[in-house]
Amino acid sequence: MASPETRVAFVSGARLPGWVQRFAASHGGLTEEELDGGLQLRAADGAVALLRPPWPADGRPGRGSDAVDRLASLASQPRRIGAVLVRRGGYSVAVVSEGQVLASKTGTRHVQSRTAAGGWSQQRFARRRANQADALVEAVAAHAARTFAEHRIDYVAPGGDRTLAEQVLAEPVLKQYAAQPRLQFLDVPDPRAVVLKKAAADLCAVRILVTDPPS
Repeated sequence: MASPETRVAFVSGARLPGWVQRFAASHGGLTEEELDGGLQLRAADGAVALLRPPWPADGRPGRGSDAVDRLASLASQPRRIGAVLVRRGGYSVAVVSEGQVLASKTGTRHVQSRTAAGGWSQQRFARRRANQADALVEAVAAHAARTFAEHRIDYVAPGGDRTLAEQVLAEPVLKQYAAQPRLQFLDVPDPRAVVLKKAAADLCAVRILVTDPPS
């Protein structure tokens, strides 16, 4: 038997009830189970959807007559997110709220890829690559500190290259933000304006992991 396929979807709070209705129409009646920090929907044909809010309730739970409405309400609440998206080819730092970018800085700063060469050449290349990565981390941290400074940040959201993003958040200039609660890591390609726009929407949306029914 083939392994079930999974995929991820990001759905805004406003669109969530409609998404659940379409999921039920495609896969049959749903059984709901509220989990710690999420909601699981199991359909009649065996398909499963795990719905996770973009942020925890933190004393401000969503309102509604059922679990889907409460989750949609929670995801529709305004929260300020400090996004740090960084890869070897570039970066975007931004303040995001309600799926929109309030302030941002996006740029490119190249870090060379690894090489298979050996000997002294390999060592010189490795040092140069490390220096480039250090310069990228320092520059992105400085941009993030300036971008976040005029906003109240509720959560920090790293994305792109996990190691680089964590190094940025560990820079002393971001000490006050590194202590903020972290949202789930966001996998994005090299940050550009269009990537940042989609990331802003995804950070404020319900993250849905769909597992297809057994074949």
